Amino acid sequence: MAPDIPDFTDFTAIPRKAGSRGRIVMLVDNSVHGDSRVQKQASSAAEAGWDVILLGKFSGKEEVRAWQLGDAEVRLLGVKAKMSTRPQDLRGAPIRRPLAYPSERVAEFRTQQVKAWRADLRVRGAALRTGEDRSPLGSAGGQVWLAARRGAAKASSRWVKLRSRHTRKLRSIRRTRSAALDKATTAFWLTTMGDRAWRRLDPSVWDFELSYGPVIDALEPDIIHANDFRMLGVGSRAKLRARAAGRPVSLVWDAHEYLPGVRSWVNQRKLPAMVAYEREHAKYADAVVTVSGGLADLLKKTHKLPERPDVVLNAPEAAEASRFTALPVPDLRDLCGIGPDVPLLVYSGLAARQRGLDIMVDGLPELPGVHVAFVASHPELPYIRTLMKRAEELGVEDRVHAMPYVPHWQVVSFLSTADVGVIPIHHWPNHEIALITKFFEYSHARLPLVVSDVRTMAEMTRQTGQGEVFEAENVTDYVRAVRAVLDAPKRYTAAYEVEGRLDEWTWEAQAEVLDGVYTRLMRGTAR
Repeated sequence: MAPDIPDFTDFTAIPRKAGSRGRIVMLVDNSVHGDSRVQKQASSAAEAGWDVILLGKFSGKEEVRAWQLGDAEVRLLGVKAKMSTRPQDLRGAPIRRPLAYPSERVAEFRTQQVKAWRADLRVRGAALRTGEDRSPLGSAGGQVWLAARRGAAKASSRWVKLRSRHTRKLRSIRRTRSAALDKATTAFWLTTMGDRAWRRLDPSVWDFELSYGPVIDALEPDIIHANDFRMLGVGSRAKLRARAAGRPVSLVWDAHEYLPGVRSWVNQRKLPAMVAYEREHAKYADAVVTVSGGLADLLKKTHKLPERPDVVLNAPEAAEASRFTALPVPDLRDLCGIGPDVPLLVYSGLAARQRGLDIMVDGLPELPGVHVAFVASHPELPYIRTLMKRAEELGVEDRVHAMPYVPHWQVVSFLSTADVGVIPIHHWPNHEIALITKFFEYSHARLPLVVSDVRTMAEMTRQTGQGEVFEAENVTDYVRAVRAVLDAPKRYTAAYEVEGRLDEWTWEAQAEVLDGVYTRLMRGTAR
């Protein structure tokens, strides 16, 4: 990555690059660092002659808020999360939970207050017993008074504990929005407001609008590239404002997942709210791109799009790591502390329960001598810690290793010293329709694959012969698949020798598709 450059508060101070093909403002709702897709979009578009500014979200942890990614500018914006908590959630709920305190802060104060009271009474009792303190009621009277106060404190403690339990239950209800009243009000707003219901159900997306909107306006883009659903709304509104001001702007919506198929939100209002939000704004996209053919078909049908979205796979770059940095690629086996002949299975990517990583630990007792490496955003993630604890319980902790991500341009080289790339994801709607990033990264690292039987990925693996498919969440079948690959790895790596196969799975090939979309929009022509 290029040297850091100063932060900008006045975004009009970023001049247009002379001779560029047009200004593209890319939007993403994260801090950019861990998002290889948007990094590749920005750097490849800038390399192709576009004036690219990538706007991301400042999480509060980054030391630098502005830098260059190749020839593209990156800026992280502060997003004030002021609308994620509604005013009514800061008040008591006399109908839902009449015994709950108005807030958790009050519950915490009352709990500590009673503890302090009882602690004070213990000290007072000790002082009376030792004669350090004398009660005006006399020794016997003082003990009676103290006993009465202890009884009152004990009763108060039980009362506070009861109210605190109700406060926690109220918090859970508000966090999940799963109570009958919540379901009824959700249905009411969806019925009465339709696609505009997100304004009532989840107004937190306004925080992105209020932070990103003025910056986009100041940058005066020719094309807005909105990554995923939150930025679709932000980009749509910026396009409408620009056109009302007489500036022609085109909007590209890059859909990363099938939103109705997302199952990870705890808040049961979040999904219907965001589905409505996406539906309201999808009509403003001048072009849609997405990550797989299956998702392209779903989006066309769901949003009644006039054209099938262009597919831009999240494939790795063929370019060498030295294109970005002279730093050497870390050695995966060295980090694991193992030699070249030790069987090593690797998983690289998001660490979450629905990704099925448990099976890689649970299978180790049946795979003597085999090691597992988890490459995740942070080795101390709660789920990773759970996996390490499970490894201890099974007595295989010395064969399980956790390490952080490397930069996206180093991933393929980093993974290439493993023996098998594992993708054990569960049967979730979005898992069924995509060839996910790690599928391509493992392929370019020329690793044999062991993948669960989610539809699209299993079909491709069987078609190419590059790995074994096992039944998701079935440890016995997983162990069978791993053994088959370790016993005859060349049988599977032969798939990578097919002429042209890996060439199709490079970011360079995908960047040409994306560049074609931008070019058509600048010319004002449809496909």
